[in-house]
Amino acid sequence: MLADSYLHLIFCAVISTCHAQQPLEGHIKAHDPSTIAKCGNRYTIYSTGNGIVWKYSTDLTNWIYGGKVFPPGKVPAWTTNAVPLYKDHLWAPDVIQMATNKYYLYYSVSSWGSQVSAIGLAVNTTLDPSVPGYQWIDQDIVIQSHKGMPYNCIDPSILKASDGTLWMAFGSYWKGIYLIQLDPATGKRITPASPVTHLASQPQAIEAASLIQRKKYFYLFVNWGFGCKGLDSTYEIRIGRSSSVTGPYLDRKGVDLAKGGGSLFLKTEGRFIGPGHAARFVENGIEWFTYHYYDRDDKGVAKLALVQLQWNSDDWPELIHTDSHK
Repeated sequence: MLADSYLHLIFCAVISTCHAQQPLEGHIKAHDPSTIAKCGNRYTIYSTGNGIVWKYSTDLTNWIYGGKVFPPGKVPAWTTNAVPLYKDHLWAPDVIQMATNKYYLYYSVSSWGSQVSAIGLAVNTTLDPSVPGYQWIDQDIVIQSHKGMPYNCIDPSILKASDGTLWMAFGSYWKGIYLIQLDPATGKRITPASPVTHLASQPQAIEAASLIQRKKYFYLFVNWGFGCKGLDSTYEIRIGRSSSVTGPYLDRKGVDLAKGGGSLFLKTEGRFIGPGHAARFVENGIEWFTYHYYDRDDKGVAKLALVQLQWNSDDWPELIHTDSHK
């Protein structure tokens, strides 16, 4: 492990665009990782898999397999009714802490290439199974899509804004990324007929939104390209920002993401093929950027990556590099 880390540092010094990756150990296989959530002294991440896979760490370095949110036979019954072709594989979860003892976990129910999809919600009082009261309680469907709609209900990204409002960005392919407002008290849509706002589109493939807020701006990360193809994946992360959560989100050149804009933020670098599904975690003034990549040195296995994030003088995010070259 030390030898591998040493070789990786040498590699980063040679490749000028290489970022200062946090060395991760243990159970780091992950596809579509959620935002990191901290409960007690444990950091937890959820990811795509049968029943939703989760892992935890006490130091952000060593990750331990935790299990499944929904063990076999425990997946909510509504999933197969809403999405008849669904086969236990739950996609792209996101988690948010709403109070000391209140956690919301959102996840996608879909099938490959289909627009018949739904985003579900489960709630818990803790993320630690050893704590009394640990139990994920189903809250049914938050939003769903059917053939012919402009959006596809997968890939939820949850933001609690500084004014206390709660929002969910979602979507893929079709006409792109959309936004709805949620009720902080329930985690569900604020009203059944509340607005669905279009945020981003791209002529080919777009998905995996990540919505964050910092100072006066809201930032929207999205994926362009194709994932789930191992070493052939073409994912890259693009970004825009807005002074309003509902947009418009503009890239560095002022192009609206809803009209195909999106500044390049992260692309394939060395062994890190097809970076995607971004999220941010902030603790003690340090900002971390998480994403998955397909490991060129391990047959394209999807893994978790963790990099420190910084901000330039124009309030755009940048990943911290290993040397002075960018």
